[in-house]
Amino acid sequence: MPRRILVVDDEPLIVKGLKYSLQQDGYAVDTADEGIRALSMIREGDYDLVLLDLMLPGMDGLSICQQVREFSDVPIIMVTAKSDDMDKIMGLEYGADDYIAKPFNILEVKARVKSVMRRSRSVPAPEDTVTLSAGAILLNTDSRTVTLNGKPVNLTAKEFDLLRLFITNRGKVYSREQLLDIVWKNGGQGGDLRTVDVHIRRLREKIEQNPSQPEYIFTKWGVGYYFAEA
Repeated sequence: MPRRILVVDDEPLIVKGLKYSLQQDGYAVDTADEGIRALSMIREGDYDLVLLDLMLPGMDGLSICQQVREFSDVPIIMVTAKSDDMDKIMGLEYGADDYIAKPFNILEVKARVKSVMRRSRSVPAPEDTVTLSAGAILLNTDSRTVTLNGKPVNLTAKEFDLLRLFITNRGKVYSREQLLDIVWKNGGQGGDLRTVDVHIRRLREKIEQNPSQPEYIFTKWGVGYYFAEA
């Protein structure tokens, strides 16, 4: 079965070009030209990746991304005509896996699609381990759920994978490059290190009582991040 991609953009020429090029690479491609319809298609469909424009009628791309992350871990590449760093960080904070600015080269888009699909597979769970605990945190590797003081914590796929990696390797310091390789599966090909920083900050906001004075995930300045030893 070919991998399925949803292209969400309200510019017909861009949609036509992306659909044709991706189909040439063997993907099955659906399209949507407004936000509410796109969200419905993602909810009902079984897509391997979504190319999501930031500015859309009906519902903007960031809102779609935020709502999708409440029920799906489908990889999302945000596409926008805005190229400043704040838009990029906002996209990543709302759960996007990557970002590409218009105007873009179709070869770059296809390379990003392949890269995100390759690294979207989750970090394998430790063998024979179902439940991991650390302080008030309880993590279930089978159901991919997390509770804090008995209350559920809504984590994105990457946040969950980061937390599981840290808990199973307490005290080990990981550089941002290592985390990109392990969690984002980029095969040592580099990437935006700020992606890691954004996800760590979001994870801290969800599991730390005071994110500015963490008790679980610590920063080793100039090196990387590590989880508190038991």
